[in-house]
Amino acid sequence: MRRQHRSFFAYASALLGLLSVGGVACFHFPELLTSREFRAVYHEQFARHLLLVGLVASFVLGTLAILRDRNKRIATIGVGSATLAVLLGGSNVQLDAIGKTPYSLGLDWFVISLFFSALVFVPLERYLGQKRVSPLRPGWRTDIAYFFMSHVLVQFILILVTASTSTIAGLALFPSLKAAIQSLPVWAQFLIAVFVADMAQALLHRAYHNIPWLWRFHAVHHSSREMDWLAGSRIHFAEIVMTRSAVLLPLLILGFSTPAVNAYVILVGLQAVLAHANLGIRFGWLEYLVVLPRYHHWHHARQQEYIDVNYAIHLPLVDMLMGTFKLPRGQDEWPREYGVMKLETVPRGILRQHLMPLRRRKTFDEFVD
Repeated sequence: MRRQHRSFFAYASALLGLLSVGGVACFHFPELLTSREFRAVYHEQFARHLLLVGLVASFVLGTLAILRDRNKRIATIGVGSATLAVLLGGSNVQLDAIGKTPYSLGLDWFVISLFFSALVFVPLERYLGQKRVSPLRPGWRTDIAYFFMSHVLVQFILILVTASTSTIAGLALFPSLKAAIQSLPVWAQFLIAVFVADMAQALLHRAYHNIPWLWRFHAVHHSSREMDWLAGSRIHFAEIVMTRSAVLLPLLILGFSTPAVNAYVILVGLQAVLAHANLGIRFGWLEYLVVLPRYHHWHHARQQEYIDVNYAIHLPLVDMLMGTFKLPRGQDEWPREYGVMKLETVPRGILRQHLMPLRRRKTFDEFVD
């Protein structure tokens, strides 16, 4: 029996339908499900319009997939989820009063971020990709789960990071240096912050690769067998906390202003997605100034000569200073294969990958492939 090809329409319908249910839930329980910080950057009417677009698209794409007899079960999930979202209020759902709670999930951040990331990068990778890779490649469900984890738990991650960095920073303040940095304009602080933070994360990044017990955590990130905009989300929770702490610590100690730090945080999110994206665009000399897809793809290459290079996430200059810069001169040269050198050392699935560094077992029967 011939295996049925996956229908992009069906899976897009299912994803949009489930996101719509999540969006309606955010309207019903804003104090529990939405991030206070993120609510400040978008308007209620924008969220309603976005929800309406998601509902309509889910119905249309799901119906088309069913009529074409392509992945009807997945398409039915999409249409059913969209129907449930409508029954729960749809885009006209009443917004309940927003109360105060000590903690909340960033479900709104997940829904909006995933929607727009997919809307931008799926078409770009389809037409400008270095490789022809389906958005439904093997492992995409695992990476969606990581995307969900990092976005929904964003407030808890920030609490852990802020607590760890603020405590240490409070013990090591340099008033004169802090005053000198804060006397600079925000744009200058931002540029310096990018260099300082990138140097800090690159040093830690190299430690991840060279200290065995740290590598067990970082191997999860390198286990992706295909590179695209979603692959960068595959990061162990412990690594997120460690890296964010190490990056924010020097910025807090040196006294960079809040606007400069916020601008840097935005850059991190954008460049992390871009660096992993499947984009075969020729950037020429820019590849020596800014970390772009081909540069970071070589860091993920499953080739012995590239296992200890290209640690920077923003500036190749950092790798040049560390002696870890390596990039083929030919603009058309890309890695042949991605992933860890020993595939059997990383199991499949987000739960088993999170438990993997804590287990004595070094190899697994069901591993990334």
